[in-house]
Amino acid sequence: MKAKYISYQDTHSFSKLVLDYVDDEEFLRPFYNFRPDMQGLKQAVAARNFKGDRKILVDVLTQQYQHLQTHQAVSQNIALLANENTFTVTTGHQLNLFTGPLYFIYKIVTTINLAIELKMANPEKNFVPVYWMATEDHDFEEINHVSVDEKNISWIQQTNGATGRLSTKTVVAAVTAYKGYLGISKNGKKLAKLIENAYLNNDNLAEATRVLVNSLFEQYGLVIINADDAQLKKEFAPIIERDILGQHSSKLTEQTSEELTKNGYKTQVNGREINFFYLIDNLRERIIEKDGLYTVNHTDISFTQATLVKEIDEHPERFSPNVIMRPLYQEVILPNIAYIGGGAEVSYWMQLKANFDYYQIDFPVLLLRNSALLIDQRSADNLHKLGFKFEDAFLSTETLQKRWINENSEANLNLADETRAIQAVFDQIKLHAFKIDKTLESSADSAKTKTSHLLANLEKKLFRAEKRKHDVSLKQIENVKNRLFPNGTLQERVLNLAPMYVNYGDDFIASLIENFQPLGGDFTLLLP
Repeated sequence: MKAKYISYQDTHSFSKLVLDYVDDEEFLRPFYNFRPDMQGLKQAVAARNFKGDRKILVDVLTQQYQHLQTHQAVSQNIALLANENTFTVTTGHQLNLFTGPLYFIYKIVTTINLAIELKMANPEKNFVPVYWMATEDHDFEEINHVSVDEKNISWIQQTNGATGRLSTKTVVAAVTAYKGYLGISKNGKKLAKLIENAYLNNDNLAEATRVLVNSLFEQYGLVIINADDAQLKKEFAPIIERDILGQHSSKLTEQTSEELTKNGYKTQVNGREINFFYLIDNLRERIIEKDGLYTVNHTDISFTQATLVKEIDEHPERFSPNVIMRPLYQEVILPNIAYIGGGAEVSYWMQLKANFDYYQIDFPVLLLRNSALLIDQRSADNLHKLGFKFEDAFLSTETLQKRWINENSEANLNLADETRAIQAVFDQIKLHAFKIDKTLESSADSAKTKTSHLLANLEKKLFRAEKRKHDVSLKQIENVKNRLFPNGTLQERVLNLAPMYVNYGDDFIASLIENFQPLGGDFTLLLP
């Protein structure tokens, strides 16, 4: 595949905050530490004051990988984390069924590529790409389905606990349906085998996800971490206690959110008084404080302040951070330099800077993940025949159709000249009427407005009449847009890896590695 790059602005698909962050808007500077460029990353490396226990991190990862025969690159990277000159580049994501939408793959590739670029720029140091599995999330409805061939494949299961702990015993029907789509081609069979091995030979969703993602990215040294772990939570326990008792994150996040909102930015997350869940077995419920008593929502479980402190000390793994506190947990246990996220993630991380400062934890460089649109051969041919450039695909269907008709019609469909001429006549009439009777001025204006509306409606009718003559070409435009933007949104937010892997095999991921530029600041078009 070849690549072409266009600005994020030209895609019309990203929020004001993200675009302003990419463009280095001055107002946003207090909401992060370092710019997402090589200079900012080098500053972050020099300033990083990692307080976590590297030995515990390596021991936990070694234990998590003990039953997985993996690539030497992964083993080496885990071992390197014991060294003081090793840092991580991290992305996080939910445990979506069969990897979920394509942007999950793009996040990981961006993470891997940034680690490579950092190593090239800082050869005396090591940089390990990390995928943080969101194993403690409990919203199963968000991750239990995948879109392939315009159909949804779903995993039917009842659960209220952490999705990472969810048994895979009931996933067989979803695996079978997914394999049916993959078909009998060489690439389809290979991905089917990876899916079967991951989901049918592992006991829970966390391990299934680790095995599948590892099989796709192990040669690049990607390290996959499950932070639902008692040893890792023990390092975070002092902050868990301070924040539940003092409710600091709630106040700090609210203040930051108000500042962003006042300046026209949409905030992504809302904190609560207590930003932790209580996590046991098949239960993950909010902790709520009232009159000094800490209760677990929808249960009979409750703690006094003294028994809560004791519970945190003895069982820190039972306290699960929500979206507000999870980033802080990540930076406590990982020697992290940069976090790779989508637009919404970059936005909500900016809401958290004050919280990091309060707990004196280094805030990582925020980097917008690479986004891409893969233009298949058929769509590329259609765009070429219709006379459009590849980047024109981001325009609306209506805009493209109107442009095509205006450029290919022999009729004059634009009444702008006629409208200007008629408006000039009415201006003369208005002047003449004013000289006769000042009260007639408004009548002349009204007649001018009505005539302008009539001409505008006539122009629309001319366009619709001409449109009927070019039904085939206009239908092609509609079909191209539907192929490239399923459900009217970016391809990466809907399509799964499956069609890409069936068509391109391992070359698809290899091409992403080759073409994604994490510090390029542009949207990627992948061309045949």
